[in-house]
Amino acid sequence: MDWRQAEREYEPDITRDSLAATFDASARRNAERVAQRYKGGVYDRSLVREGVVDAAPDGDYADLTYGEMHDLVRRLSAGFRDLGVAPGDRVGVFAHTRMEWAQSDFALLGAGGVVTTVYTSSSTEQVRHLLADPGATGVVVENRELLDRVIAVEDDLDLEFAVLLDGEPHERDDVHTLAEVHDRGADLDPGDGWVVDRDLDDLASLIYTSGTTGIPKGAELTHRNFLANVDQCYRRFGPRPDKDGADVARIDTSTTTLSYLPLAHVFERLAGHFLMFAAGATVAYAESPDTLREDFGLVRPTSATSVPRVYEKLYAAIREQASESSVKERIFHWATDVGREHHRADDPGLGLRLRYALADRLVFSSVKEALGGNVEFFISGGGSLSAELCELYHGMDVPILEGYGLTETAPVVAVNPPEEPKVGTIGPPVVGVDVKVDSTIAVTSEDDGGDGDRGGTDDTAEVGELLVKGPNVFRGYRNLPEKTEQAFDEDGWFRTGDVVEIRPDGYIAFRERAKQLMKLSTGKYVPPGAIEDAFAASEYVEQAMVLGDARRFVSALVVPNFPAVREWAAEEGIDLPEDPAGICRNDRVNALVQEEVDRVNGNFERHERIKQFRLVPEEFTEDNDLLTPTMKKKRRNILDRYADDVDLLYEA
Repeated sequence: MDWRQAEREYEPDITRDSLAATFDASARRNAERVAQRYKGGVYDRSLVREGVVDAAPDGDYADLTYGEMHDLVRRLSAGFRDLGVAPGDRVGVFAHTRMEWAQSDFALLGAGGVVTTVYTSSSTEQVRHLLADPGATGVVVENRELLDRVIAVEDDLDLEFAVLLDGEPHERDDVHTLAEVHDRGADLDPGDGWVVDRDLDDLASLIYTSGTTGIPKGAELTHRNFLANVDQCYRRFGPRPDKDGADVARIDTSTTTLSYLPLAHVFERLAGHFLMFAAGATVAYAESPDTLREDFGLVRPTSATSVPRVYEKLYAAIREQASESSVKERIFHWATDVGREHHRADDPGLGLRLRYALADRLVFSSVKEALGGNVEFFISGGGSLSAELCELYHGMDVPILEGYGLTETAPVVAVNPPEEPKVGTIGPPVVGVDVKVDSTIAVTSEDDGGDGDRGGTDDTAEVGELLVKGPNVFRGYRNLPEKTEQAFDEDGWFRTGDVVEIRPDGYIAFRERAKQLMKLSTGKYVPPGAIEDAFAASEYVEQAMVLGDARRFVSALVVPNFPAVREWAAEEGIDLPEDPAGICRNDRVNALVQEEVDRVNGNFERHERIKQFRLVPEEFTEDNDLLTPTMKKKRRNILDRYADDVDLLYEA
């Protein structure tokens, strides 16, 4: 049977009427299986004590079965209800990705609560908005340091309690440890009735957008939204009958995933959390980005979800290790060339198979062993992955399946299937998601809103802004009816704001942002216009074009204000060349512009700051075809004109 037909006809039967009920059913089915793996020596866990949770060895992992996790979650849920959490109450979770995040999430959902997420990197002002806007009545925080950010703005909040995951009891009566919440629940003995009845259309979570184009918007996601996406993804990756006996990767009770992306982000919340626990898989928590490579070896995962930047860094580490000697470097490059050739071949001949076997023995096997030796596939989302890099991983027999989604779609819209991945695409839509394009939004060379062409387009492909319908699409933005209305067209299609091409084979290729909002390969959003506008008051910068879409950091092409620079140089007694190109190469001039860049950077978040820049000698004008008649930058033309400078900005 064709895999597309098979996933349409497959009935997984792993979801129930709510997210907590779905976890409850899975925990009962898989009571003896390992649910969570947690690491020792990272956190001062309040739950670690006799009769509750055993301490993990320092630098190694301990396990919780589904039965043990189920008992914990039931008691925590009863404890939260005893603290006053009622159906519909919003409670924030402000912590790193870890086992207690997951336990608190299901416990709060079981009490009927609505979980609103807060990134650990959030500033005090951001914490104020992310807890005040949803009207949170409580917050679960990792430690006292994060609690201090909450306390700093508590006068603007309506919090009734806070819960600390780590450390000893707090001196304030309204601050409790997670262990204390657990003990409250244990005393109440919730039994089997710990899950409060919720309707599928009841709100489950508020996840706030990045806010790079303004104040973060709270996407209202229901139980139906998440559960529909769990079902959709399980149809694509689960143990369908057509996979029996086939060598096809899957997500099921034998899956172990290493979770390290923020659970505050919708991508990990669905792919590394709701989906995995519904499937009866094992979730191990890295709990420290500094030990990620070590954790792969300890956990030996079969799968993981990540953003492109991690795959970039991983490949850079592999390449660096292979470059210890000229001989090793030549072998590495030969092997990757063989891997690419093997991946592209529909029917590799005997000679190519033999060369691939040798490349695998010399190079690829050590790469796979460094990842634990069991990886069947990775999933990439949250940013655009380089097709070249993706192909290299496939060539090494560590396939990366690229997908696409948004906070507002809970999140998966499309993802490559294990049976037939196609590099350079984000796969076909998952079952139940309808897609089409608004071709009036397609970017042209005359009115370019993106940072460059991502490749040729099939003449028969549909190109334009991607529009989406499906049960996983959110119901709107909290307290923002006008923004909600703008997010949908007149026929109820959600406007993604991304330009794609829908190919004749049904696979989707991501092109670029419909607007100029950039997405770094780390998954972070960056508004280039706001950064460029910040140079308007600069004495020494005439123009700047910020770039970084699908790159690992933000950079800029900067046109100096040559008259002002010459005047500054004269005052400083600095001899400058006459020609603009020579001035752009001058070290003192570059240092001067660096001061301007530093000043501008001070107004932006860390991921939005310009890390590298190049001075260019020609002003962007309509005459040289670098500006439109309405004075908008022709970004593609500028990139083409200064392609060599851009390459230098991103050279390793």
